[in-house]
Amino acid sequence: MADITNQNIRNVAIIAHVDHGKTTLVDALLKQGQVFQAHQEVGELIMDSDPLERERGITILAKNTAVTYRGMKINLIDTPGHADFSGEVERIMNMADGCLLLVDAVDGPMPQTRYVLKRALRQNVTPVVVINKIDRPEARVPKVLEMIQDLFLDLAVTSDQLDFPVLLASAKLGYAVTDIDSPGQDMQPLFDAIIETVPAPSGDPNGPLQLLVAALDYDNHLGQIAIGRVSRGKIKTKDLVVLMAKDQPLRTYMLEKIFVFNGLERLEVAEAPTGEIVAISGVDNVSIGNTIASLDHPEALPSIEIDEPTVQMTFGVNTSPFMGREGTQCTSRVLHERLLKELRTNVSLRVEPTSSPDRFLVSGRGELQLSILVETLRREQFEFQVSRPEPVTKYIDGRLHEPYEHLVINTIEEYVGLLTENLSGRLAELADMFYDGAGNVRLEYDIPTRGLIGFGSYFLRTTRGNGTKDSMFTEYKPMQGHVKGSVNGVLVASERGTAVTYGLINAQSRGETIIDPGTEVYEGMIVGMHRRDEDIPINVCKEKKLTNMRSSTADIAKRLTPTVKMSLEEALDFLSPDELLEATPKSYRLRKKELSATIRLRQRRGVRDRERSA
Repeated sequence: MADITNQNIRNVAIIAHVDHGKTTLVDALLKQGQVFQAHQEVGELIMDSDPLERERGITILAKNTAVTYRGMKINLIDTPGHADFSGEVERIMNMADGCLLLVDAVDGPMPQTRYVLKRALRQNVTPVVVINKIDRPEARVPKVLEMIQDLFLDLAVTSDQLDFPVLLASAKLGYAVTDIDSPGQDMQPLFDAIIETVPAPSGDPNGPLQLLVAALDYDNHLGQIAIGRVSRGKIKTKDLVVLMAKDQPLRTYMLEKIFVFNGLERLEVAEAPTGEIVAISGVDNVSIGNTIASLDHPEALPSIEIDEPTVQMTFGVNTSPFMGREGTQCTSRVLHERLLKELRTNVSLRVEPTSSPDRFLVSGRGELQLSILVETLRREQFEFQVSRPEPVTKYIDGRLHEPYEHLVINTIEEYVGLLTENLSGRLAELADMFYDGAGNVRLEYDIPTRGLIGFGSYFLRTTRGNGTKDSMFTEYKPMQGHVKGSVNGVLVASERGTAVTYGLINAQSRGETIIDPGTEVYEGMIVGMHRRDEDIPINVCKEKKLTNMRSSTADIAKRLTPTVKMSLEEALDFLSPDELLEATPKSYRLRKKELSATIRLRQRRGVRDRERSA
């Protein structure tokens, strides 16, 4: 039977670069889409429900919601904007028939804009362009529209994709217009554009069931929940279905419950038609990319294609003297099980064994994605240690290749020289440069991923917050050249004990400290940094001796300079190859891989001897 469209449904993904206003736009659509009662206080950033998303102000996970407009159900999928979470965009795109491409009216298309649009056009979804933040005084709508048109000319797969509606919006103020001179009232023009432009989902409503799993969730009562779009047939409760996974035998399950999305809630239904996005329970051990099909005619859908990871770190059990003090999940078995569990929902991650049974190699799209995983695990009471991020390399035609990224920096002229000098040592090649005549500059580079590792903290320190940087993986190129790392040595605790003010003042005569008085330390723990390329052992537990003339604490507190505080990302950037980050539910600690100063000295001498003999 021929495919039939379900005219009562529209499935739309909202895609954009980070900070271009996707989640704020979803807020406006929910508030104006008959979702909330008049008396409800819903706040802002409604879809960013995860605590980490709230804290960092970014969307990490793709989420489903739905609104009703003029009797039409519009399923909305809010996606992350940061390049490190682009796997979330890839896995949900098959659920959508159309996409809202948001572009900032000031910034214009950015690296992630290009990436998400490319993925959307490959899936042949129908685009609707929304130029957001037109209420900003520095908005440049005509120029941004011209840049968007150039982007579509470059990425369009078919000529039909070049014919797209353009709306101008202020998601923050809750309105969209078709003309810059029209007064903004509400989101009605955008709702109308979605219904008129985005095609209704199609499929054979009488055929055997097919559903591709695009997302997973978990409920304490229902167990695992699979989310996807019904591609063919109808899905009903108590139906017998088969789970089709690559290289695995077919498994039969009975569907227990079926839910559809309505605002922020899930409504239980007895059945759902072709084209509807549903959440189902009763199917266990399911993974993203699996097909749920009819028992009588099991046919698998093409699995979800995910780009390869580019950055890797080792995760291992905590081996410091403080192991087991602050967390409850400390063994390699539970760590490995948790990492494998993460693979079921985070499709862009990879977990591989290493030569040690206590360490695992975890690969992802970028430092931020891996740091989010570190933060998630420590909040689940895990204690573990991670290594410095490194690029994922591979051999192509017998030659070692490494990932390259396109880096875009927006800052002011004052910092161009410092940034250019630093990036040249990181093997970056300048691709383009733009001055706006008002002191602002935009720099574009092609740079190996290993050159970007550690650049984030340098960029923040150098620009003092007057700049933004974004990067996107482009391709693998032959590895060549040496990246100049920042010349930083560390101050290493030489004894176990509690850091005291007097000991820290002695340490600050050598460099900057990263711990406060009263912090417990152990031998091999990093307590500070300095500008020379060497490690200095120092006893921060050393107390001032009492004399007949003065007390042991006199004149100390006022001379102690403020401690340097690092975020998780800055700490990962700071690590050297012979160092680890110890992560616990209560703290981060930087440490040497080999804690004993005597053994470290012996290892350095051995390296020097080998270099001389070579």
